[in-house]
Amino acid sequence: MRLLSTRTIKGLIRPFVRPRSANQNAIMLSMMIALDLTVTSKTVSDMSIDTTTTPSSVSPTVAAEQETVIAPRQRNMWWALPLLTIVWLITGALIATSMVKVNYWEVAPGSAEEVASRFSFDKNALSQIKRYETSAPILFVTAYGSKLSALDALVGVLDPDVDVLNREEKFGTTSPSEQRRLGFQAMASAKQIAEYVALNRLGYDVSIQYGKLIIDRLVCEDMPRPLSACLQLNPGDTITSFDGIKIPSLSDLMPIIADYSPGDVVEVTITPHKTKDSVTKKIELMVSPDDPDRTIIGVRPADTRTVDLPFEVDIDTDSIGGPSAGLSFTLALLDELTAGELTGGVKVAATGTIDGDESVGAIGALRQKTVAVKASGATVFLVPSAQTPEELSAARRVAGSKLRIVPVANLGEALKVLEELGGSVISNDAIEL
Repeated sequence: MRLLSTRTIKGLIRPFVRPRSANQNAIMLSMMIALDLTVTSKTVSDMSIDTTTTPSSVSPTVAAEQETVIAPRQRNMWWALPLLTIVWLITGALIATSMVKVNYWEVAPGSAEEVASRFSFDKNALSQIKRYETSAPILFVTAYGSKLSALDALVGVLDPDVDVLNREEKFGTTSPSEQRRLGFQAMASAKQIAEYVALNRLGYDVSIQYGKLIIDRLVCEDMPRPLSACLQLNPGDTITSFDGIKIPSLSDLMPIIADYSPGDVVEVTITPHKTKDSVTKKIELMVSPDDPDRTIIGVRPADTRTVDLPFEVDIDTDSIGGPSAGLSFTLALLDELTAGELTGGVKVAATGTIDGDESVGAIGALRQKTVAVKASGATVFLVPSAQTPEELSAARRVAGSKLRIVPVANLGEALKVLEELGGSVISNDAIEL
């Protein structure tokens, strides 16, 4: 028989086997019979084993064989308090930076939502039309542009799908409230023009009127000349005459400015924003950054057009601003008012401004909107062909192989793409005239 003892080896307790003689085996047997062995357990923190026997019954030989197991000392936790302090400091810093707003704004992916669910028609409209349900409604797309906290700004810089803009990049010379007002105005105009284009395509009696020439944004060169509109005019100003010729509306300016060249200096009469006074200023004309063959004053006008429709169509857009949903609104309304499936059952999203002549204009945040469309599960994304090659390339990289980016220049091209997908054909004979 062998006696098991324990040895402490590098902090671990393991059995140690020692050979025994015949006498030792006999002694052990007598011990097991005669001795009253009591084991007392101590606390876990002690990590030691206390073996006690009746003193009078233990022979010197047996006592020699017994060994005392010495537990390892309790570990030194000197690092715990500094680590805990660092964790609390980091947590506090994260909370503080998430609450403190900074002068930076995001351009981030928004959402891709159905347009059809936002339509509503009054009794007058319902008496003149028939609504058709569709299994694959057209989606319109948004991008977020809220003010950031310090933490959000840091995260946004690290996110390839988010652009972080400073105040000047976001608003230029306008105020946040003014840009928000102009954004809501642009959305209201986009809905009206979309309704006009859709109903005109279906053969309804509609008309469109241009409003006053109100400056929405300024077009500035890297080094503006002293007489450039960028330095002489302001968003919200209304242009009332051009080189002595009265300009009641934007449409009156277009044929006049075509006879001028970049560098020409003309007198422009304006009514400054929130005033009734007229002011005349000298403005040096410039070349359009979008078209080298076109001369412009150096402003982007607000969309002040109004339309005359046979009935009202309400499109609920909540607090969404901007004109970029014009194409999607037009397509969705066409789908709503005609039989069949305009998309052929394919999940399609669309973005782009829409003009009265059915042309589709460029929009902002295309890369971010592509992220939103991809997340929605759509397989086709109609975008303006007027976007720059760099923007279209970036959108295709984001889209990957499962989302097809299709540039279109006008409504006709968009309808052609949908027809190729198996969608129904839209013609001008939807109603009897």
